[in-house]
Amino acid sequence: MLRIHFSDADLARTRIAAAPDPVWEIAASMHRLQSRKGRWAYAEWYRTARQQLREKKLERVLRSVLLPLYPRAAYFPDFLTPADAVGDLAMGIESIVATPPRRVLEEVAILDRTVGAPAWAGQLTRLDARKEFAGMLRAYYDAVIAPYEEQTQARIEAERAALCRGLLNGGVEGMLSGLGPMLRWRPPVLEVSYPKQAADRDLYLGGRGLTLVPSHFNWGEPVAFADPQLPPVLVYSLLHERGPSDATHGADIVDKPLITLLGRTRAAALRAASTGATTTEIARAAGVSASSASRHATALRDARLITTVRHGPTVLHTLTPAGASLLRASTGKSG
Repeated sequence: MLRIHFSDADLARTRIAAAPDPVWEIAASMHRLQSRKGRWAYAEWYRTARQQLREKKLERVLRSVLLPLYPRAAYFPDFLTPADAVGDLAMGIESIVATPPRRVLEEVAILDRTVGAPAWAGQLTRLDARKEFAGMLRAYYDAVIAPYEEQTQARIEAERAALCRGLLNGGVEGMLSGLGPMLRWRPPVLEVSYPKQAADRDLYLGGRGLTLVPSHFNWGEPVAFADPQLPPVLVYSLLHERGPSDATHGADIVDKPLITLLGRTRAAALRAASTGATTTEIARAAGVSASSASRHATALRDARLITTVRHGPTVLHTLTPAGASLLRASTGKSG
């Protein structure tokens, strides 16, 4: 477990990232490629990513260079996810290239002690090697993450909207209380579930505040920097909801009251909207066409169960208080 200790100054300086962090999404997506955990939530992405990596001839780069530096383990180097570049791919990659050689060497040594580093990793102390590595990161991002930028941004907007409701109702502490099952607010400490292989530790913010970064590709335990001296950042998962094709018999039983009331398709649409969803995402979750999803979204909006907001070309559907209450009641949850 990671225990993050807040002072009043830290509460005042806590913020939510306004956009996905590309370098963290790179790291988290590589962890998805190394695990079957949560695979149902990324099934379409996984198939598409594998195809794109083959077509772009990046499979060898992935296996021999990228995955060894981003192991799904208790540690991977902090310099691969710069703290000064949240939300900006170009700045993030520039920061990686600008990493001082001594820091690269120190963090590669930690990786080697923890899970083993590739024999060539020490070459990253050279500027030309880091520039070549940066090109690989850009190619990987363009192939498997860039196509999902709009979807990820829409979900982060929905997450920010939900957390803002907690902020309005209960201040920053109210917002921290609504971060999800992997994070528990026990004033003045935020308890964070960590991988079982990681040792318990404490992080004292010391007036620096905390940047919360919702992540599309993070699954399960949140992630923070190993080095406590770095600007405090906590990357955590945007919870993924199962669609009908992924649902088990047990899930159908839980949803039965909602299905009886709304029908299976609208029940799926309402569940998809619980974390914020575009019309395309509702269509995918409900297993219907985009035009059909739009009609079901309209029906739910007319019933004041969801609300719809346009962000540029994207239409985002989120729950109204009535919709949230209905969803909680159908699963027997309160509060």
